[in-house]
Amino acid sequence: MLRRGLWKGTMVRILILRHAPAMPGGILAGRRDVDADCTAKDGLARIRIRIGTVPQIVSSPARRCLQTVQALGLRPDRECPELWEQDFGAWEGLPHAALPDLGPLSTAELALYRPPGGESFEDMASRVRPLLHELDRDTLVAGHAGTVRAALSLLVGHAALSFQIAPLSLTVLHRLSGVWSVESVNVTA
Repeated sequence: MLRRGLWKGTMVRILILRHAPAMPGGILAGRRDVDADCTAKDGLARIRIRIGTVPQIVSSPARRCLQTVQALGLRPDRECPELWEQDFGAWEGLPHAALPDLGPLSTAELALYRPPGGESFEDMASRVRPLLHELDRDTLVAGHAGTVRAALSLLVGHAALSFQIAPLSLTVLHRLSGVWSVESVNVTA
């Protein structure tokens, strides 16, 4: 049982939206700036209802994120380069079938693995997490699967890599006095 006054501060609700399905033409997009398929009007409408009203919207500068926010009838207050997807280096632009098999890696090993010329999950998460800590009011964050996993890593560490994150899905976290909790993960329309 919590004693009165133990939790001081303001509860911040952070809604993290993965963009609508990317249209990379069968290749690994990562940091490539590709369009989103925002034609699923019913799905967009249902996600928009789930989002409700938020006092602040921040977005990855990626075209697919900005297009998704616009398709929801919203506009970001600011674009944050920290929210870009993981840079997969030499793997970007490769067909999925051509990506190397890394063999059996633990989530901790996978989190530290850097594709040639790219960044590791941990590198990417290290640029996303400070932004999430700085948010001082309820916020919609428009980002990528990596953005969602980086946020989840605040609670579950590298095990966040085990989560499948669907396009046009919503994950909701709360922060109170520096303590994070999960309301929902990967909610789709």
